[in-house]
Amino acid sequence: MSGHSKFANIKHKKEKNDAKKGKIFTIIGREIVIAVKEGGPDPENNSKLRDVIAKAKANNMPNDTIERGIKRAAGDANADNYEVITYEGYGPNGIAIIVDTLTDNKNRTAANVRSAFTKGSGNVGTPGCVSFMFDKKGQIIVAKEDCEMEADDLMMMALDAGAEDFSEEEDCYEIITDPDDFSTVREALEKEGVVMAEAEVTMIPQNYVELTDETAIKNLQRTLDLLEDDDDVQAIYHNWDE
Repeated sequence: MSGHSKFANIKHKKEKNDAKKGKIFTIIGREIVIAVKEGGPDPENNSKLRDVIAKAKANNMPNDTIERGIKRAAGDANADNYEVITYEGYGPNGIAIIVDTLTDNKNRTAANVRSAFTKGSGNVGTPGCVSFMFDKKGQIIVAKEDCEMEADDLMMMALDAGAEDFSEEEDCYEIITDPDDFSTVREALEKEGVVMAEAEVTMIPQNYVELTDETAIKNLQRTLDLLEDDDDVQAIYHNWDE
């Protein structure tokens, strides 16, 4: 994992999102739709919706936009048309890639995802072909520059709330949870005023792969850029050590 910095990657991702707020707001808006569809419009009784709202606030989505999204989702008969589809495949040099999509036209989405892989000299594989290389976990990143407590105190708070693991990097702390315990841990930290750079259930690679070939890097970046620009793509996970 040489050179791999979770916080640096998060800052890079947020900078890209800042440049295209419409995209990230669209992603979160669709996540609100799915959360409301599955658990109702009341955040008090819907932990998934509470998590999405926390993500929305972390990305500076205005409260009135969040509230309008919840109301619209609650009254949107077309919400049932959205389908969650996950694609798995390989980029250059065998880099493992997982793509979560939310779509109302799976034929369009499948074609776009396959095209993105092909243009980057990769290919879409069968379900399960790379997901075994990842662990589904809740991940909370706390930037040291935003943390007002000592590392030991933050660690004990997280572990007491149900976290599985706590680690310290040069510029941040990482808290790992079981997906089922993620909401409880996140809310415990939020209650104590802990500022989180990122908090979400994600797919964490078991190992990272470093690329040195410039052509491979260029091709992989092309695939990732095409996927990120696709409105149907909700999240992208990979094991490239950027």
